[in-house]
Amino acid sequence: MPRRDTLPPTASVTTPQDNDRLYAPSAARNVADVVEVAKMHAPVDEGKALELASGTGQHIIALATALPRFQWQPTEVDADRRKSINAYIAESALSNITAAIPLDATATGWGATHTGQSLIMLSNLLHLISTPETQTLIREAAIALAPGGVLMVYGPFMRDGEMTSDGDTSFHQSLQDADPEIGYKSDFDVLEWGQSHFLDYLDMVEMPANNLSILWRKPE
Repeated sequence: MPRRDTLPPTASVTTPQDNDRLYAPSAARNVADVVEVAKMHAPVDEGKALELASGTGQHIIALATALPRFQWQPTEVDADRRKSINAYIAESALSNITAAIPLDATATGWGATHTGQSLIMLSNLLHLISTPETQTLIREAAIALAPGGVLMVYGPFMRDGEMTSDGDTSFHQSLQDADPEIGYKSDFDVLEWGQSHFLDYLDMVEMPANNLSILWRKPE
C-alpha cells in the first residue's frame, strides 16, 4: 500500500473534523460522479459490495446510500482512516454498511478470504502503488468477485501511455520523485491486466478533471 510518509503533500490531502472524521476535498469533488458510474454498471441483483482502500469514508457513505441493495464492507489499512470511516458510518445510521476492517489490497491472498463479491470499488489508489502491486490487487479482486460481479477502479491514468495535461504530468513526476516505482498507469495496460485474469471489459468512462473509470465484469 502507499507509503504515505514519502508521498508528496498533494497525493493525499485530508483535514480533521469532529468525532474522528477526516475530510478529503478530492473525495468531496468526485464522489457524485463515482456514484453515478457505479449505479449505471452495478449488478441488478442484491449482494455483497467491497470497497478497497476506503480512505476517509466519504465514498462508502454515498455508495451505500445510492445502492442500498448491497451490503457494503469498507476496508482500509490505516488505523486513523478506519476510525474516520466508522465515524461516518455511525453518523449516517445506515444499516447496509459494516465497520471498516484492515485490508492491504496489494497483498497476496485476500481475494480468497473475501469471495462472493457482487461489486468491488476502488478510488484513487493505483497511481500511489507500483505496477506489481497493481497487478496483484486486480488479480485478488478477480478472485473475490462472484460470477457476474463488477470491478470498478477510478482515478488518474495515462491515455495509451501519454499524459493528457501539464497538471497530470507535474503530479506524476512528483510521485515518481518520491518513489520511482509509483505514478500514473496507462489505461490500456490496466484494462489488459484485468482481462489477463479472465475479467471481461465492461466500460471505460471519462470522468471530470482528466480522471477515468475502468470497469470489468466476471463471466457468469
